[in-house]
Amino acid sequence: MRTLQERPFPPTHASAASNPSRRRLLGLAGTLATTVAPALALSACGFRLRGVPEFAFRSLYIMAPPGMPLARELQRTIESSGSSLQLVTDPAAMPTAEVILELLSARQERVVMGRNASGEVRELELRQRVQFRLRTPTGVELVAPTELLQKRDISYSESIALAKEAEEALLLRTMQTDIVQQLMRRLAAVRMP
Repeated sequence: MRTLQERPFPPTHASAASNPSRRRLLGLAGTLATTVAPALALSACGFRLRGVPEFAFRSLYIMAPPGMPLARELQRTIESSGSSLQLVTDPAAMPTAEVILELLSARQERVVMGRNASGEVRELELRQRVQFRLRTPTGVELVAPTELLQKRDISYSESIALAKEAEEALLLRTMQTDIVQQLMRRLAAVRMP
């Protein structure tokens, strides 16, 4: 049976252990490889970070019932997005907007999905529905009335009802934010006639 013999490496002019600048260079190369490799892998699969949304229109009026939280969050999201989209907020100036987003309805539902043997609620489903349409001031429909729906399941227990109410409120806020992001993507996908 043959055994492998250890052979010493040929002497080099400067090994990494004896040269501090070479050690730094090797450390930098290792750091660079661990930072660039994941970015290259993500870009190869088609992933890209969400940038500033680009809209095919320059101004938008949001028509919604007074005090609707979804409308306020959508307005804040558009204002903070960094896009050049101008929000028309004065109802008298609505005809000057290039497009009008009508938030037709927004409903929150709480549906019992499961009960225990004694009939107590054990599982709920939270639903948030938003119906909207997009049109020009002259009435040309760009997006027909469309409903967006978000659903979340939540367990429930009477013994910790207060904590469950807080969890429910948090889930409803998260669902609203998700719907606002969906609306932003829908608005960015619209093409003007």
